[in-house]
Amino acid sequence: MEANQKEITLETYLDSHYIHKSNWLRAAVLGANDGILSVASIAIGVSTSGAARQSIVLAALAGLVAGALSMAAGEYVSVSSQTDLEKADIEREKRELEEMPEVELQLLSEIYEKRGRKKDTAMIVAQELTAHNALEAHLRDELGINEVTQANPIQAALASGAAFTSGGLLPFLITIFFPLAQMHCSLYGCSILFLMVLGAVAAKTGGSNMKKAIVRITVWGTLAMLLTALVGYLFGVKV
Repeated sequence: MEANQKEITLETYLDSHYIHKSNWLRAAVLGANDGILSVASIAIGVSTSGAARQSIVLAALAGLVAGALSMAAGEYVSVSSQTDLEKADIEREKRELEEMPEVELQLLSEIYEKRGRKKDTAMIVAQELTAHNALEAHLRDELGINEVTQANPIQAALASGAAFTSGGLLPFLITIFFPLAQMHCSLYGCSILFLMVLGAVAAKTGGSNMKKAIVRITVWGTLAMLLTALVGYLFGVKV
């Protein structure tokens, strides 16, 4: 009974750490943030040029579709490259464990010794972990590869694409339903509000400082939309 209680307590403890959420949280937050900011900025730039509603809606829709596909493809390529590197390192580590197990054992012992273990203790730990699962020990402690840090390319791509779409839909709907006269103001105000909510949710989920996250996302979001508004104003043509 006590053993089960300890196991449950340990699982609960591990689940409470935010690193387990890092892969999907990063992709989701980045995708949604880009969706809001990219589509809103494009729409604001076209709006300040004096274009008709149809042009603004079309530009926002094009940005939404292109951005979602770009995010998904970029995330897939990025994570796939990381996965390929990890697989190559795993295969190399397997060969080294087969060809020179004594050297690998000594290397593992030195790693634990540098982390504060006494020399004899470090060797004992290295021997015990090698006997249990040599490859797992070397991947974790020598290369820093484990289940937490490994990401799934398809999962990351789908998460990024879906997050971008969900974020980009918000400013896209504004271009359809809000008054044309002050479209750029509506887009800016609503998008900043969306970004602040996203920053707060991301900070809460990730356990970071909520105020810093909101300020950071507000400043950079404002800068991006102001610059695109300026471009639209300077190079715009009245329709």
